[in-house]
Amino acid sequence: MANRSYLYSADSLPDEAGIPQRIRCVSEHNWDIPLAHKLLVGRGTAIVPSMIWSPPIGIAADYADGSALLRDLLHVVGEGLEGDDEFTECVTRTTAHLEQQRAKFFVLETGEIVSMTDDDPAASVRRLVAVNIPDAVAEAEAAIAGQNDDWLASVRADWQKHFASFYSETLYFSFPD
Repeated sequence: MANRSYLYSADSLPDEAGIPQRIRCVSEHNWDIPLAHKLLVGRGTAIVPSMIWSPPIGIAADYADGSALLRDLLHVVGEGLEGDDEFTECVTRTTAHLEQQRAKFFVLETGEIVSMTDDDPAASVRRLVAVNIPDAVAEAEAAIAGQNDDWLASVRADWQKHFASFYSETLYFSFPD
């Protein structure tokens, strides 16, 4: 079984009292937290209690702003991939699913990924929120502004790794309505 990062949407955030009433499945990605997930939780980012695991290793963020950031980056990535039907289909499928699962917040569940090392999972999530996610956002913002051509070229060269996650209404960890 692959370890995955799981991305959900909800209109409220998990807290010590429990999880949101309605949780929508957005995406899962094997063996990593991909660039797309980092960007989607890149605006208004906060650590929240996990909806799946005990430690505080959930990451929440603003849905609308995170979605806009990813769409903007996909647009500039696509400018160098004209004629790549697979990329075009990936973008179409991703953006349609994000629109369908729209809510107030994204909630990224990182437990399986941060548990793959001997590091403390909570410390790994704090590092993600303090360093890795802001770095990914800064790189993307610079690329969108036309100031990060080398990074953008590397993302284009390996776009499947960054953007071709499994988007579905049902993930390995799904929540009843």
